[in-house]
Amino acid sequence: MDAAVSVLHRLSVAGSSGRRQLCCVLGQARTYSLLPGQGLRKSCITWMPRHVPRRRGILPHCSPVYRHIQTETSQATLASVAPVFSVMKFDKAGNITSFERKKTELYQELGLQARDLRFQHLVSINSRNNKIILRMEFLKAVITPEYLLMLDYRNLHLEQWFLRELAPQLAGEGQLVTYSLPFEFRALEAILQHRIGTLQGRLQYLQPHILETLEALVDPKLLSVDRSKLHILLQSGKSLSELETDIKVFKETILEILDEDELIEELCLTKVAAPQALEESNSRIDHGEEMELLLENYYRQAEDLANVARELRVLIDDSESVIFINLDSHRNVMMRLNLQLTMGTFSLSLFGLIGVAFGMNLESTFEEDPQVFWFVTGVMFLGSGLIWRRLLSFLGRHLEPSKPPSDALPLLPCQ
Repeated sequence: MDAAVSVLHRLSVAGSSGRRQLCCVLGQARTYSLLPGQGLRKSCITWMPRHVPRRRGILPHCSPVYRHIQTETSQATLASVAPVFSVMKFDKAGNITSFERKKTELYQELGLQARDLRFQHLVSINSRNNKIILRMEFLKAVITPEYLLMLDYRNLHLEQWFLRELAPQLAGEGQLVTYSLPFEFRALEAILQHRIGTLQGRLQYLQPHILETLEALVDPKLLSVDRSKLHILLQSGKSLSELETDIKVFKETILEILDEDELIEELCLTKVAAPQALEESNSRIDHGEEMELLLENYYRQAEDLANVARELRVLIDDSESVIFINLDSHRNVMMRLNLQLTMGTFSLSLFGLIGVAFGMNLESTFEEDPQVFWFVTGVMFLGSGLIWRRLLSFLGRHLEPSKPPSDALPLLPCQ
């Protein structure tokens, strides 16, 4: 808009009465300006309408100039705060190109929406506009029929996997079963294979530590439990719970796709983009079925990992029960010993009353006989011992587990 310029003109009027300033804003009608000694003259600046408030140096909000400036400012602000993706591009030949691109520019180049690159879920596989948008925890990728984009790959320590494994696999080298299929099959299989390998590596790291710790804790010869071993078992249990959650989310993501035939067909990008050419080249191959078999294969591998993790969880729970039983057994031994000593103290105190009676400063005929001391002392210890033995036998009868009756009916074998 040529006529709408974001400036405020000031006309200075010099005269005998002093200086006067007149502020006006650009518009669409003709204006008049006051010049010294020349009177009124037409100008390209309009007078502000009466209903518009006049303030020095500030454009009114209803002015088209103000709206134009505000729109340009907001666009500049949004462009400056847009996130920047570090992108690594892999093509069919295994060539690698790395660059940086703003999110707004990237989704416009890919023909996607801004919400498609939010990666809200931790694990997700979606198809948008003939492109696969995939996230496996920290790994974010966009797969097209021609190339693969890895987003935000820095600080993930995956450069060796990119260069040594991923690039050769996409170029047709390595141990993938989808080399005869289109590019998106190889890219998807390589990422799923890396995810399963990561989960399997975590499980192989936890399994020996858990088994070694449980073997040390369940040893019945130990009278006490090593607290350091319990701390290691606690940390391993937490790591195992996190691993079980990751495996479960991975399985649910793949299962959602396997339950919908339309989602499986959408993942076949080449079939959607050029169905006629694909039918002529691979008339005997059903890409929808191949995609389903590929996803089902990695679903089974995840299921196997989940079963191993579940067995470790059951083993930990059973070992904790054994540990608690051993601790309870030691605790019962200490309580029984404490109870026996308490009974002995009670028995000795009961017959100690005789010594207390003779220890009072009262005269009797017994203190003159030298044999009375030994007699009274013997009676005290003998009586205390007899009572203590009686109490122990009473305690033993009540603490022993009850035996099943001999006349009980035997259990019949199940037929």
